[in-house]
Amino acid sequence: MKKLIFFIIVSFITLSSGLMAQSGGLNFTLAFPMGEFKENVDRLGFGLSGDFMFITPKARSPFGIGLNLGYINYGSESRREPFSSTIPDVTVDVDRTNNLANFHILFRIAPPAGRIRPYIEGLFGGSYIFTETTIRSRGEEEVASSTNFDDWAWSYGGGGGFMIQITNGQDDTDAGALFIDLKARYLFGSEAEYLQEGSVIINRGSVTYNVSRSKTDLLTAHVGIIAFFNSNLFN
Repeated sequence: MKKLIFFIIVSFITLSSGLMAQSGGLNFTLAFPMGEFKENVDRLGFGLSGDFMFITPKARSPFGIGLNLGYINYGSESRREPFSSTIPDVTVDVDRTNNLANFHILFRIAPPAGRIRPYIEGLFGGSYIFTETTIRSRGEEEVASSTNFDDWAWSYGGGGGFMIQITNGQDDTDAGALFIDLKARYLFGSEAEYLQEGSVIINRGSVTYNVSRSKTDLLTAHVGIIAFFNSNLFN
């Protein structure tokens, strides 16, 4: 629970700080478990990620610093059950999801100008890994939910990609410009305990968790949009 509270606080600070960012991007993400993680979770994950750059590469320096926040679903299960043993004529949908939410400090090296801008990145942070079960009525209204299992893993890595400019900025600057963003990252994750599809076993009213433990390496591919807000900040 403490790790969840920490992640919520960090996420709030990240999103609030987006108001001060020089650029911000939103990406659709595909995640490929690697190494030991793939041995337990041989499934493609998907989700969203956002980058906020507080210092973007300039003519005098190609270095940028920012924050990355992401969410990945790496497994799900659904079933229909009676609402209770005393109300068997009312059924509900029971959905279970395996998720990974990560936060990283982001370092980027890129050219300061050009319609096509290749870049390389380095990241350091961590991932909150959790499995959650939600009960919904047939009308999709949430009735109840619970976190079945969670853990924390530190992670670091690198990657690269390129931005393709699709709209011009204002007054010969990047402010107001939009770019398509294409990139890939490899994240080395520390060991963590987690659940996967089929790890929750229900038998005669009791629940058993088959917990997996391994390193949590991920290869991620991203496609999205980057918007520049104020290229004069920190100049």
